Amino acid sequence: MPTRHDIRNVAIVAHVDHGKTTIVDAMLKQAGAFAAHQQLDDRMMDSNDLEREKGITILAKNTAVKYHPKDGGAPITINIIDTPGHADFGGEVERGLSMVDAVVLLVDASEGPLPQTRFVLRKALQQRKPVILCINKTDRPDSRIDEVVNETYDLFLDLDADEDQIEFPIVYACGRDGIASLTKPEDGTVPQDSENLEPFFSTILEHVPAPAYEEDAPLQAHVTNLDADNFLGRIALLRVEQGELRKGQTVAWIKRDGTISNVRITELMMTEALTRKPAEVAGPGDICAVAGIPDIMIGETLADPENPIALPLITVDQPAISMTIGTNTSPLVGRGGTGKGADAKNAVKDRKVTARQVKDRLDRELIGNVSLRVLDTERPDAWEVQGRGELALAILVEQMRREGFELTIGKPQVVTKEVDGKVHEPVERLTVDVPEEHMGAVTQLMGVRKGRMDNMSNHGSGWVRMEFVVPSRGLIGFRTEFLTNTRGTGIAHSIHEGHEPWFGTLTTRNNGSLVADRAGAVTAFAMTNLQERGVLFTDPGTEVYEGMIVGENSRSDDMDVNITKEKKLTNMRSSSADSFEAIVPPRKLSLEQSLEFCRDDECVEVTPEAVRIRKVVLDQKERGRSASRAKNG
Repeated sequence: MPTRHDIRNVAIVAHVDHGKTTIVDAMLKQAGAFAAHQQLDDRMMDSNDLEREKGITILAKNTAVKYHPKDGGAPITINIIDTPGHADFGGEVERGLSMVDAVVLLVDASEGPLPQTRFVLRKALQQRKPVILCINKTDRPDSRIDEVVNETYDLFLDLDADEDQIEFPIVYACGRDGIASLTKPEDGTVPQDSENLEPFFSTILEHVPAPAYEEDAPLQAHVTNLDADNFLGRIALLRVEQGELRKGQTVAWIKRDGTISNVRITELMMTEALTRKPAEVAGPGDICAVAGIPDIMIGETLADPENPIALPLITVDQPAISMTIGTNTSPLVGRGGTGKGADAKNAVKDRKVTARQVKDRLDRELIGNVSLRVLDTERPDAWEVQGRGELALAILVEQMRREGFELTIGKPQVVTKEVDGKVHEPVERLTVDVPEEHMGAVTQLMGVRKGRMDNMSNHGSGWVRMEFVVPSRGLIGFRTEFLTNTRGTGIAHSIHEGHEPWFGTLTTRNNGSLVADRAGAVTAFAMTNLQERGVLFTDPGTEVYEGMIVGENSRSDDMDVNITKEKKLTNMRSSSADSFEAIVPPRKLSLEQSLEFCRDDECVEVTPEAVRIRKVVLDQKERGRSASRAKNG
């Protein structure tokens, strides 16, 4: 079978923050992808603001470098797919792997293989992709290279890799400095026998199979991703499996439901570095972008009109977490941060508050996000959105918020399924790294959440690694409590492990809420009196409404409080006049923390300026009546 030796397709997979995007930056720079005068950013592959802020890859992206071999041969194009390291974005990982012929597994020289490493590697081994192991960050002072390599071998054995897959080459690198070597450096040092990534490039050329194809085979191209352009409309990213694709060509478009229609390719583009350049033809193994098909979807096939043969659809894991997303129903809907002044009026001009706008945005998200589901609920202005995990859904809400949407978000729930007449719920494998002194606190925390310890290892460095199997419900609201109990030192990561029978009731949050009993502006006087009752979430001057949660109670039940109470003015001077310097700074909750904090009768109001937690039923008397009805049956 003929092969194309001028091209290689490889994906870089790793756990979050092990340095994928940084090493791709170094590859682009050293392959001469940029002119000397170009202004370059760090982490160039992180394309949107959220990726830069959070320091994680959310969307799978492709780039291409032209590598000039040292022996003077013809230049070789290396297509690199930068995949997310977080299991919540598994749909992106599965699409990325469908475009490539091998993977580079990047592992931190200190942290070793972590849960998301297991997740992305399992996907690669299932698809029979060859693996190159790259031990990155060898210059970390706490690096332990030999142990990490052994742990990676153990992981391959654990995932039932066969003999061919386990015979992988190993590269040692410091991605930040752009240096790689095939000889193991000392722990905590940069490889000494190399000055660049040349050994890394040559390993990719040697071990990544060149794309194979059949001569004179009819066209087959697989759509793996979608993009949009203001001038060209929807752009489909695809890999050509067989045949050739040309600009202006008429092709058969095989849709997901099996129907076939003929369409014309109006524009064909190939990626060079970070930009797309117009091209005339794409051959087998090429990753290209085409325009001219307005309704094309991920997983569909472009084929020869004379002999249309469909490629298999891309399959992704089922969703595990769901939350209800609806229009904002609070008294402050459609108003700015404070609801006062000219700035607020300008801020709310572009506000999106109607059910139609929210539904259109969710439908748009479904086009490019294959691991998401949107289901109707009993209410016409709310929808159940199912995804892989809390983070994936929180990222969607954050993106909508930045686009001007106002939303009400329900407490995250798990997606159950029925097996042999019994309810099964999703479970996670949680890996926790903590200092030894916090081991007891974490074990106690997991005991309450029905966690089952599977493994525990002590590397002798004062840190302990523990593995738990825990129901996904138990991890909703876990991270905030975990960081508090470990004084911010603990590291926790989890991946989906399948379904097990229902674990029973879980009580995750012991403390109740402080609920505002009237509308108004928060006063420093009221905060001074209330801060002994618990932890407050609001600043003085913040506008609140009845039913809004303004703090966490120190006891287990909810308490209705008047946080708008003002100090009565008299003509007598007081020795304690306005001693507001004693106010404890309020705890500011992020969107993820607010979703974790929610109880079943609470929800989160999300606007471009603010994230507020509120009761589902705002009226204090109505809540009291519901509670007494529930109590008396």
